Amino acid sequence: MSSMKAALPMQLLVLAISVGDTAARELLPEAIDSASIATIGAEAPALADPDPAIVRLQVLLDRAGSSPGVIDGLYGENLSKAVAGFEAMNSLPVDGKLDRDVVARLEDPGPVVASYVVSAEDATGLVDRIPEDYGEKAKMESLGYTSVAEKLSERFHMDIDLVKALNPVSQFLSGDTVWVVNPGPLRDGKAKRIEVNKKAGQVLAYAEDGSLLAVYPATIGSEDNPAPSGRHKVKGVARMPVYRYNPKLNFKQGNNDKILTIPKGPNGPVGSVWIDLTEPTYGIHGTPEPKLIDKVGSHGCVRLTNWDAEELAGMVRPGVRVDFVNRSWAVPR
Repeated sequence: MSSMKAALPMQLLVLAISVGDTAARELLPEAIDSASIATIGAEAPALADPDPAIVRLQVLLDRAGSSPGVIDGLYGENLSKAVAGFEAMNSLPVDGKLDRDVVARLEDPGPVVASYVVSAEDATGLVDRIPEDYGEKAKMESLGYTSVAEKLSERFHMDIDLVKALNPVSQFLSGDTVWVVNPGPLRDGKAKRIEVNKKAGQVLAYAEDGSLLAVYPATIGSEDNPAPSGRHKVKGVARMPVYRYNPKLNFKQGNNDKILTIPKGPNGPVGSVWIDLTEPTYGIHGTPEPKLIDKVGSHGCVRLTNWDAEELAGMVRPGVRVDFVNRSWAVPR
């Protein structure tokens, strides 16, 4: 990671985390690096505050190619699905539980937290706010990040609250040294087939030999706007796309009843990348709200975090097969 350093001033080591107005236990970056994922157990623990071992587990899963979505230190459904994805990638029985076989294959003694020096470039392209109304969005020049903290949260696959909790005294100014997690480089490879599993709430990328390249949590349509079914293909990829809002073709947002062109940006309706499908008006794309992946419905398309969508976009090309299925877990074919 560029601009990474090994250590921070000692006064930044003690981090006071709060959820709402409730003070929580202290969390040390060194506690994340020294935590054992074996202590988490097979059943999802009920947590109100970020846990060092779960932060570590989420980072290790991300590095292994089975994305947990947003790294937040909490044990939710997307984390269980990431464990299931890792099991499938390693030919283990798929149950989504953190057992000894998963821990043995996943654990890495190296650090997962690092320091990062905020650059002047990190503060460029920011906007004051992102309005909800599409008509107001259309008046903006771009839909960029609203803060340096938000930009860094996406770069390092983190929930913005975790970024702020790890850096409670930082102003995120150029030259500041802050703590972040290191999810590792983007995975590469060429995908022969993409599977969109509606029941599992995941997108899976398969290589030519049938092995799993990557697994991502996904929002896949909704009851009012279901995703398509059957077999389709990738038509193309657009990075930082503008969004063409047409209430007659898709859905109606607010009182907007006219066609609008909404500018590009990571906080745009389809995030930072659009993977176009041969099914008209449908695609696989990013999102301005990564923490809501598979927690709220979409307007029929397949929604990933921006970073997961960008990684997948780098592995596909026009003509790649995309299968929409509805089963407990995928079976390569």
